[in-house]
Amino acid sequence: MSRYTQEFRDEAVRLVIDDGISQAQVARNLGINGWTLRDWVRAKRKSLPNAGVVRYETLEEENRRLRRELSIAQQEREILKKAAAYFAKEQL
Repeated sequence: MSRYTQEFRDEAVRLVIDDGISQAQVARNLGINGWTLRDWVRAKRKSLPNAGVVRYETLEEENRRLRRELSIAQQEREILKKAAAYFAKEQL
C-alpha cells in the first residue's frame, strides 16, 4: 500500500508540470523525497499525449516571462542608479 494518496501525488505532479515550480521546491514544501516526486513526474509526462509539444509551449511561455522579468529588472536598476547618483550629489 502506498504511503501517499493518489490525490496527493496528482497535486504534487500538477505543481511541477502545470505551475512550473521546481521539483526540489515542491518536494521540500510537501515534505517528500525528491526522487519519489521525480518518479511521479516522469510517469505522468510519459502518459501525456504529445508531451514534446506541451513542453515546447511551456518553454516559449517561460522565455516570454523571463524576458519580461529581465526588462523590469533593467528598468529598476536604472532607477536605482539615478537615485544613488542624486543622493550622492546631495551629500557633497
